[in-house]
Amino acid sequence: MGRQLYEAIIDGILGGGVYALMAVGLTLIFGVLDIINIAQGILVVTAAYLSYVLSVHLHIDLFLGLLVTVPAMFLIGVGIQLLFMRPLRGRERVSMSLLASYAVAIILEGVLYAIFGPNTVQLNAWYVTKGVKILGGAEPYYLPYIYLFGFGLAVLLVGVIYFMLYRTTFGRSIRATMQDHTSARLIGIDVNRVAALTFGIGVAVTAVGGMVFGSLNQFNANTGYDLISRLLAIIVLGGLGSIGGALVASVLMITVESIVDIWSPSYAVVVFYAALVLVLLIKPTGLFGKREARAQ
Repeated sequence: MGRQLYEAIIDGILGGGVYALMAVGLTLIFGVLDIINIAQGILVVTAAYLSYVLSVHLHIDLFLGLLVTVPAMFLIGVGIQLLFMRPLRGRERVSMSLLASYAVAIILEGVLYAIFGPNTVQLNAWYVTKGVKILGGAEPYYLPYIYLFGFGLAVLLVGVIYFMLYRTTFGRSIRATMQDHTSARLIGIDVNRVAALTFGIGVAVTAVGGMVFGSLNQFNANTGYDLISRLLAIIVLGGLGSIGGALVASVLMITVESIVDIWSPSYAVVVFYAALVLVLLIKPTGLFGKREARAQ
């Protein structure tokens, strides 16, 4: 049992890094635009399919393929913001954005289903099937390299986003827009440009998350539904708009689920959401969320 616990903790921590790759973009979009992007789950799947096409049909390494998929997902994100989110106005903008992003999710799901069909696929590479020896004994435990690479990418991306937010002129524009859209306009910030670029960045991050997720899991066009429910739980637990909170909450939630899975796989998912409810009862703003008034 002790060995299983160690394995579960290792899997949970590194698996949480994979979910952080997908959740960081979602919480960034909310922090700047007050938009809960319901389409984030299917966008992760879209990114996974892009990596699949590059790998299977063009024989491009999964990590090298990010040079293509990251810009492609950025452009998709900017397009979604321009076509579906920017036209929304008035007091109902936030609630209408939920419907708009859900419509985007349905459209993308239909397109992916038409192209790839209902069968599940999975990404493959040497670092997916091979691993590093963590525990010895009669039954050695090998951790796939993709887990280590994915966790490293999660930490790196969080660091890059923090640097962008707090050490660049564009980051100051983002933070000003997060605090008050009207005041940001008055000091000369192009709020529409900031919104489009931020949405693009939030979606571009899914290229990395989708590649790692698709390497560890089978997926098809319907996989986005389970993903978005988990990602929403993670960003709410971490605190809506908190980049670091998304990373911590991802590791915490996936580790708890992995540990409970040892004793009762059927209750693992239940505990995942029960932990969310418990934390919100104690701290409604999430682990790193802050109460603040924000003018639009």
